[in-house]
Amino acid sequence: MARTIRIGNWRYDLPDRAPARIGIGVLLILFGLLGFLPVLGFWMVPLGLVVLSYDIPRVRLWRQNFKTWWRGGKSDPPPELSKSDPDRT
Repeated sequence: MARTIRIGNWRYDLPDRAPARIGIGVLLILFGLLGFLPVLGFWMVPLGLVVLSYDIPRVRLWRQNFKTWWRGGKSDPPPELSKSDPDRT
């Protein structure tokens, strides 16, 4: 199953193997900490956390909590309770 990161209208495909995704996430965070250098930026830290959230449950929980907080405490309903479900009562 292909993993993708969607930011706005852009989509980025991630590798299928978990060790490769974890390596990319760790490198993004490490290089992001060097954001004071000309080419690198601090924007790499949150992007690295998003990549790591696919494989590390604790980071996934942080991402979901942040997403809920960002939306003002409102989260999306689970897919099984979506409005388009004809069996919903």
